Amino acid sequence: MASVSLKNVQKNFGDTLVIKGVDIEIEHGEFVVFVGPSGCGKSTLLRMIAGLEDISAGDLSIGEKVVNALPPKERGVSMVFQSYAIFPHMTVRENVAFGLTIAKVPDAEKNAKVQNAARILQMEHLLDRRPNQLSGGQRQRVAIGRAIVREPAVFLFDEPLSNLDAALRMDMRMEIANLHKQLDATMIYVTHDQVEAMTLADKIVVLRDGEVMQAGAPMDLYLEPDNQFVAGFLGSPAMNFIQVNVSELDATHAMVIGPGLAPTRVPHRGRAHTAGQSMTFGLRPQHMWPAEDGKLAGVVGISERLGSETVVNFRLQDDSSLIASLGTDQIFTPGQTVAFDFDPETAHLFADLK
Repeated sequence: MASVSLKNVQKNFGDTLVIKGVDIEIEHGEFVVFVGPSGCGKSTLLRMIAGLEDISAGDLSIGEKVVNALPPKERGVSMVFQSYAIFPHMTVRENVAFGLTIAKVPDAEKNAKVQNAARILQMEHLLDRRPNQLSGGQRQRVAIGRAIVREPAVFLFDEPLSNLDAALRMDMRMEIANLHKQLDATMIYVTHDQVEAMTLADKIVVLRDGEVMQAGAPMDLYLEPDNQFVAGFLGSPAMNFIQVNVSELDATHAMVIGPGLAPTRVPHRGRAHTAGQSMTFGLRPQHMWPAEDGKLAGVVGISERLGSETVVNFRLQDDSSLIASLGTDQIFTPGQTVAFDFDPETAHLFADLK
């Protein structure tokens, strides 16, 4: 195991700055997920940690050692790629052992490490098969096994589940979580899937345009996002946003009103500064419920009955579209007038559209 530290790390491609002074501290044994939309820099950042991309400025440390100038093989990391990158002409055993074979590790030691990795990944019965005899999930296990046998200080995963179907992704997510517990290893994982981030991570790092928007425990980011970007990115369905005006203000709360929203006193978390200020009101779909005298009133557009939940799309007076996610099966009719209530303490105010 090892800690990983990034201090003011930057990356230029020509005159374009794509990683803009990132500071991240990753502790021994922590499972950290880099998440964000396509093009935010998460894979570039992972490749910089691996040594596959040069660092333009700043310091990257693994353990107590600054590794900016070290080649990948000397950093003590193993990387699992989105594409499985396994050799079709080799057996599973030969693929898992490939790095050890290149390093001329003695056969007895190599075989013991391969057998141990196969046991951990429950693929001992697959060792003599070739890749064309494996499912997608099994091929991904082979790629992970090849990383395990190197006994790295840090495991790096670059969107390893994106090529799998939904059922396999769920299975492999659980396997990677169990692997982390078994190995007690430091893991850094890149994904665009916020469900993977929420379920796997000890710490989530949300990136946007090469900058860290917020880092912290999954539920801390979900419940207390620093800005509107994080609030809207984490959570499914996404957080609802509407424009409101502040009518009254004290040290902790603001009275707000908007089209279809009754006057409501909500926490402003230091983001409201003056009465009359225009702000963005945020509320998660899961934090609403139907109520005759609810604070939000509108007209139903469509609803989705999913068995375990009902997702209702409705529009306010100004034609803003909101979504309510209800934990029961309920029937709503298009055009029906509805009202939803919520606990004001679960609402958020944002000063801008970050």
